[in-house]
Amino acid sequence: MIKIEDLQKSFGKKGVLNGINLDIPRGQATGIVGPNGSGKTTMIKTVLGLVKPDSGRIEVNGVKLNGNYAYRHQIGYMPQVARYPENMTVNELLEFIKSVRGTEAIFEEKLVDHFGLDSELEKPLRVLSGGNRQKVGATLAMMFNPEILILDEPTAGLDPRASTTFKELVHEEKKNGKTVLLTSHIMSEIEELTDHLIFILDGKVRYNGPMQELISKSAGRKLESAVASMMEGAGV
Repeated sequence: MIKIEDLQKSFGKKGVLNGINLDIPRGQATGIVGPNGSGKTTMIKTVLGLVKPDSGRIEVNGVKLNGNYAYRHQIGYMPQVARYPENMTVNELLEFIKSVRGTEAIFEEKLVDHFGLDSELEKPLRVLSGGNRQKVGATLAMMFNPEILILDEPTAGLDPRASTTFKELVHEEKKNGKTVLLTSHIMSEIEELTDHLIFILDGKVRYNGPMQELISKSAGRKLESAVASMMEGAGV
């Protein structure tokens, strides 16, 4: 599904990605963790074509990324902080994205209803709370029924009810065989929503395997303790 080979990226003199190698199969729910500045978001943005790597190779469904962005139609992306045209209403934004993608928004009504966005549709985005903006972001990511979901700190700003609704939807997508990539600083969230773990530190993959295997190696403790132990062992 997603194959990354020797991915390298520097910003100025700072190496951010230092030889990332990953093979993420179809239908796998993967948590991506690491300290701030480890390279998680940069790696995701290279997969999305938002950052151009210095070298390396990325394939999505066997198609090498080479400037053709048609593969993005297979991806639903929810950024940690989404920036939208402030004067657009929520409904105008949804219509605009549908016209850009040119594909049917299969789950639009379901998601609007699930997140309670009906009363927000005619409001300009500038007046929305942070939580409601996150709900809009989740709707945009999921409404086209993409094969791949990339979720970057998705529950940040969501109230407990909306967070629970979102997690239920992610579980539903997992059952439907979607490939899910999730970054979060909340380890209990990673543990709840994913089965596989990638730990990135200093732009390199330090662990790539089943989450429960890593937890078992840490005397059966919670994921938070297991990740903390890896960071301590690396001198972070």
